[in-house]
This record gives sequence, C-alpha cells and structure tokens, in this order.
Amino acid sequence: MTSDAETLIARASDGLGSNPAQAERDARAALAQAPVDPRARLILASALRRQGRLTEARPILEGLARSYPKAPLTLYELGLVQEKLGDVEAAEGSLQRAVEHRTDLAEAWRALGDLRFRKGDEPGARAAFDQLSRASIKDPALRGAAEALYDGRLAAAERELTALTRKTPDHPEALRLMAETLLRQNRFAEAEAPLTRLLVRDPHHYGARFLLAQALFEQQKAPEALPHLERLLAFDPHEPAYRNLMSASLALVGDFNRVIDLNEALLVDFPLQPRLWLNHGHALRTVGRQAEAVAAYRRALALAPDLGDAYWSLANLKIAALDEADEAAIRVQLARSDLAYDDRLHFHYALGKLLEDRAEDAGAMSAYCEGARLRRAANPYDASVLTEQVHRAKSLFTVDFLATRAEAGHPAPDPIFVVGLPRSGSTLVEQILASHSAVEGVMELPDLGIIADGLDALGDKGAYPEILAALSASDLAALGGLYLDRTRVHRRTDRPRFVDKMPNNFRFLGLILTILPQASIVDVRRHPMAAGFSAFKQHFAQGQSFTYDLTDLGLYYRDYVSLMAHFDTVAPGRIHRVIYEDLVEDTEREVTRLLDGLALPFEASCLRFHDTARPVRTVSSEQVRRPIYRDGLDQWRRFEAWLDPLKTALGPVLETWRG
Repeated sequence: MTSDAETLIARASDGLGSNPAQAERDARAALAQAPVDPRARLILASALRRQGRLTEARPILEGLARSYPKAPLTLYELGLVQEKLGDVEAAEGSLQRAVEHRTDLAEAWRALGDLRFRKGDEPGARAAFDQLSRASIKDPALRGAAEALYDGRLAAAERELTALTRKTPDHPEALRLMAETLLRQNRFAEAEAPLTRLLVRDPHHYGARFLLAQALFEQQKAPEALPHLERLLAFDPHEPAYRNLMSASLALVGDFNRVIDLNEALLVDFPLQPRLWLNHGHALRTVGRQAEAVAAYRRALALAPDLGDAYWSLANLKIAALDEADEAAIRVQLARSDLAYDDRLHFHYALGKLLEDRAEDAGAMSAYCEGARLRRAANPYDASVLTEQVHRAKSLFTVDFLATRAEAGHPAPDPIFVVGLPRSGSTLVEQILASHSAVEGVMELPDLGIIADGLDALGDKGAYPEILAALSASDLAALGGLYLDRTRVHRRTDRPRFVDKMPNNFRFLGLILTILPQASIVDVRRHPMAAGFSAFKQHFAQGQSFTYDLTDLGLYYRDYVSLMAHFDTVAPGRIHRVIYEDLVEDTEREVTRLLDGLALPFEASCLRFHDTARPVRTVSSEQVRRPIYRDGLDQWRRFEAWLDPLKTALGPVLETWRG
C-alpha cells in the first residue's frame, strides 16, 4: 500500500465525525489505490451511514462481516445500519456479537441499550447500560470497585470506594461510582453528597447531574430535581432518560399538562415501551381522562403481559370490573415460577379486586393477604417506632410549650392540612374544599416530612421533635417560610388558601402548630374496621408500610387516635374533625360545618364537588368524580371473619374511635 493511501485513510478516519462527506471522498480515494483494504471500506460505510445513505452502506458492511466475523467495529456499524433499516432482530444480533468480541466497546453497549429500550426490553436495556458504565471505567484503580458494583456486590464496592475516596477525596469517577453504589441500595440522601462534590468540580458532568436528579426525585424532592433536569434537557433534549425523569418529577409537582405532553412525545419515539404506556395511563387517570387511561394500560399489557402494575392499575380505577379473560391472564402469570416479585404482588392485588367485585370474598381475601405478605417481606415495618414517636410528641408538645410559642412561627394562614389515615375520606374532603373559590387542592405533599427529617439530621442540637425546644421564634418562622417556599411550586392558581392532604402529617401536628400557628388542620376519621380493611386491600405506590399487616394497622390507628386526643387537649379547638360516615349520611350539614370551622363562607359548589375538574393523584381519584354514595361504608363487614387481628390490635379504640 502506498503512503498516500495510508494518509487518506488516516485523514478519512479523523474526519468521520465532523465531515462525513469529505471522509467518504478520502475513503474512496484510498480504495482507488488499495481496493480491498478493510479499513477504507469500513470508513466508507460509516461515512455513508452518517449521511443517511443506509442502503449503500449495508452491502459494504455485510461483505466485511463475512470476511471478518469477529471485527467489533464492523459489527457495530452493521448493527446501526440494520436497525435504521428496520431489521431490529438482526441489528441486536450484530451489536451483541460486537460487544462479545470487544467487551469495552462503549459505543456498542450504548447502541445495544438504546435498541433494547426502543423495542420494549427494559431489563435487557438496563443490563446493556450497566455494561456501558463498566466499559467507561478506564482507571485501573477503579476496576475492582466497578466490577463489584455491576456484579451486584454492593457492600464490596462500597468498601473499595470508601478506601479510595479517603486517599483521593475528589476523584471524579470514584465519587460517581460511590453515588451509584448508594443509589442501588436506596440510600438516596447519602448519594447527594458525593454527587454535589463532583458537580462543584465539574458542572458539566451530566452523568452525575442525572444521578443527583434521580436521588432527589426518589426522596420526593421534585422541586430540587427540576432545575437539574432542565439543564440536562438543554444539553440533550432528546435523551429519553432525561425526558422520562422530567415527566415523573413534574407529576410530583402537579404539572400534568407538561407530563402528558412529554409522555406523548416519548411514545412517538418509543411506542413499544410498556412502562411508558403505564406512566401515561397514570397521568391520564389523574386528570380524569378515564377511557384513555384504560386504553394506555391495555396497551402496556399487550406489550408486556407480565406487567402486573398495569393490571393492578386497571383494577384500581374502580370504574369497571375486570372480566373472565383478565382473570385467566392473571392466573397464567401467577402460575409462572420466574415472575418478578413486583409483578407478582401486583397480580395478587388485581386478582383480589376482581374476585371482590364478583363477591368471591374468600378468594379475594386470600389474594389480598398474599399480596400484602409479599409487600411486607420487602418493606419491614416496626410498629413500636410510631408508638415511640407519639410518646415523644406528647412529652414535648404540652400546653405550656405551645403557649410560649403561640406568637412564633410564620403568620401565613394559607395552608389547610387534611390529616388522618389513608382510605379514610381525605381525598373527598380535599375535593370538597378545592371546589371553593378561595381554596386550591394541591394533593399530598411530602414537605413537612422533609423538613422534619432535616431537623432530625441536625444531630448536634438534638433529634426531632425535641430540637424544636432549642429553636428561636425567628428559627420557627423561617421553617414555616421554608414550607411555604417549598410548596409554592405546586400552586397553579391565585387562590389564597391551599390543601395539603398528606394523611400521615398527623405525626407532625406539633410541628405545624409551632411553625405555622395560623394554619388550619382537618382530621378526617373513618370507622377503624372500614379504614383498616380498605387500607389493607390497597397496594400503595410508596410509603404506608404499616398497611400490609392487620395487626400493624390496628396499632397504627390506636397511636393516631391517641396523638389526636392529646392535641385536642393541649390545643383545644385547633383541629376540626370530620367523621367520614357523617359526611356520607348528611353531606350538606357536614360540609357547612367544615367551611364554618375553616372560616370560609358557604358555597354551593362544594356540594357539587364531583363537577370540579382538577388533577387527583390518589387512589380515590375516580370516586371523588362521582356524587357521594353509601355502598362502601360497610364493605368491610363481608370480610369480618378474616379481620380478627385488626380488631384485637384496635382494642378499646374500636368503641371510642370518634373521639
């Protein structure tokens, strides 16, 4: 070969990325001098691909692959061309062979992951992206930790990375790997520190920024995640991972118009991705587009019949019973030995709802119990933790403690906290209040819990709630202001008051009274057997770990009633109680009493709450879009024979629950 041909090949290779047309000319000139040189042929094919001339590139690459069946770059280029031409299976095979022959070929792993994601193979895509991450590690000092991480040996990876970061605390890839190791252990708050340190050193490390956005999202810190995602999308507006996480984060702050727009665009690009259809169904359900939500869930199941969450989502709509064909499909999946844990538990809950709707109560209860058993096994719950929290709250929040801080805190009267137990009517009360011209419903907000966790982390001053005793009036006012600032992102109107209906906020009543003394508090209470059974048969997307055992449910309800009784004593008149059964029996009287208790003038629209169009994200979304009905009040009695552990745990509260 002449030196001119070598020069042309080198120049063509260097120019491929920036000027493929010139690379093509140089490659053809090289081939004129060396007609069978495989390098020049590969560069020519790559240049043609980059110009969109796929049918010209394909025969060149196929010929090279026959002659050099173990050449990874040839197989990589062939895979790219095959997929673009619609031959997805052949493309996956070519890319798979490319990485088998060169395991560190990062671009081939990326292409393989992208292809699998587009075809709906999420586990396969994840595996390819893990290999991409592994291949990107070039520092020999990190290879052991990377191998441990991507083989699932997380404790070993953490040990190696801890030792390395002690020696070199600002090593960028060590920080990223440490964060990824923590994220895979669901230690999201801990993952923030190494990622933040890395981004201070390198603000353009988009991998770290994405991981930080993930860590924040998993802690329900969507307002903090959004600026990172905006920056990521400005860098690469087409990256599906960025778009998907943006959609999920916007859902947490209630911006469902943007969520649906993002989902629809993603589904144009990735119509075979079942989880995108599932997420789209959730968003459509939230805004009341029921028929479209059902169609999205059905599309997800058509693509992935083992996607248990889609069947549970259909059952959870509570507007149309699943049919015999659905039952047969569910039972086929449950008979599999290789069904994933998360899918299995969702299928059990869906089967339970199907059988309950058919009045096959024994089978329904059996299915609910199996779903709860699986959920509890993966999410242990210790009832004594809440009991201890209640004891500490009672000890701290006395009449004198609250009286000396009555003028502290932020003076804003904006928030209306609706508390209680899940499945006790809090969504209905929020919908009633959101039908008032002065009140906006913003759904369940995590911000009080986040503020309490932040106080708990200030260990040098004492744990929450005791740390509140050491805070000044200005400190308490600042915390109230922090809550208002954090929740502002959820506001969509200029109405002066808003409802935060996180039921578990009853645990933070003392915090509310201390940092937001003018806020309103509504306790929505339901018969403990009705509330307990309704919560037990419900699979919650997150949290509510106490609901997967009947004894834990009873103990939780007892602690809840005990704490509410304490605040009725130390802060008389501050909590307005709504009994769900009374609201159902005499809606107008109870709505009038509720509005009076909140110093709101009566508006007839509050009685027509089912006509109020607004996003509703909770499991009661379809129920509050209908007039009040009595059917569910005594539903638990059909299942009473199986509810003895709940009764026993409730003890005397079973008779005194109204307060």
